[in-house]
Amino acid sequence: MPYNKNIIEKSIPMRGKLIVVEGIDGSGKSTQLRLLEKWLISRNIPVFFTEWNSSETVKQITKKGKKSGRLTPITFSLLHATDFADRYERNILPLLHAGYIVLADRYVYTAYARDIVRGCSPDWVKKIYEFAIRPEIVFYFKVPIDVAVDRILSGRPKLKYYEAGMDLNLSNDPYESYRIFQSRIIDQYESLSTSENFTIVDGTMEIEESQRFLRSIVMKLLPLSFPKNTSGPRRS
Repeated sequence: MPYNKNIIEKSIPMRGKLIVVEGIDGSGKSTQLRLLEKWLISRNIPVFFTEWNSSETVKQITKKGKKSGRLTPITFSLLHATDFADRYERNILPLLHAGYIVLADRYVYTAYARDIVRGCSPDWVKKIYEFAIRPEIVFYFKVPIDVAVDRILSGRPKLKYYEAGMDLNLSNDPYESYRIFQSRIIDQYESLSTSENFTIVDGTMEIEESQRFLRSIVMKLLPLSFPKNTSGPRRS
């Protein structure tokens, strides 16, 4: 049964906050979100971390589909939408209603960017995810393509087929295909950053500097009952 977002939001108070990070691979977003999670936990703030394509119910099916190399753009999109819907129903929405700070490493905007680059209709993709609530804030980690690619390739001896966008026939060279694919995703993010009012984070900043910036923004979003000290973890 499809969600009726208006009914859900009006019938059950939303006590928590949804904080999202977006950006291409190698932008530094995941590292920063994990640091933010630790900071919130150190202050005894109820927090839940969720990441893209991680539903236990769906990810094995997605893995098999990728391994076969037969996923069409539509099939790929629907699998990720199913994964998201499962996590949304089981974790994200209930915990937001329970008052948790939910940290999402990628949200619907990842689907908007990737699926559109793969040729799916923008209106069709957005219609699939229309049940999803709007985050309190979306941090978009903006980074030059060369920096991101260097970060990824320094830690991975081999790129995966779909990760490199090889299904799009952009290039026979997986590394060149990856660069083209990620560049096109950046173009989509740039458009979304305006239309969806993203908060832009310079992905080339030092880790400590980026984390201070995130904390300064998140601190303002916390309910008054939560501690708001940004000086670092508590010590006994």
